[in-house]
Amino acid sequence: MSDWNTTIIEQFRARGGKGVAQFGDALLLLHHTGARTGTVRVNPLAYYDDGDRLVIAASKAGAPQHPDWFFNLRANPDTTIELGSETLKVRAAEITGDDYEQTWARVIAAMPGFAGYQAKTTRRIPLIALDRKDG
Repeated sequence: MSDWNTTIIEQFRARGGKGVAQFGDALLLLHHTGARTGTVRVNPLAYYDDGDRLVIAASKAGAPQHPDWFFNLRANPDTTIELGSETLKVRAAEITGDDYEQTWARVIAAMPGFAGYQAKTTRRIPLIALDRKDG
């Protein structure tokens, strides 16, 4: 894990998920299990609150390849997130079709930086819905 990620994770936990770096309150910690290794990892990610689901973008800041956590969620979609001071069980699912287009428009309206990331890459940035699981 990078020093930057470690610092952000420490700030997130110390502040109960509020007011962390440039993310403000729109940050979660995604726990994901390695598709090949089985190792549990944690990544801080900006999110968009889309009503009954949270949406994360596999932007990797406009890099040419998807982030590793995207492939890990494909292989292991049942996971947990830290949101504020809570730890929640969620199921991850890639957003596709018309839902993608409509959701992408809402995401970039709320967080225009993602449009800049899209402009830097030829790949379509995947959007992942995180739906809360009961129990």
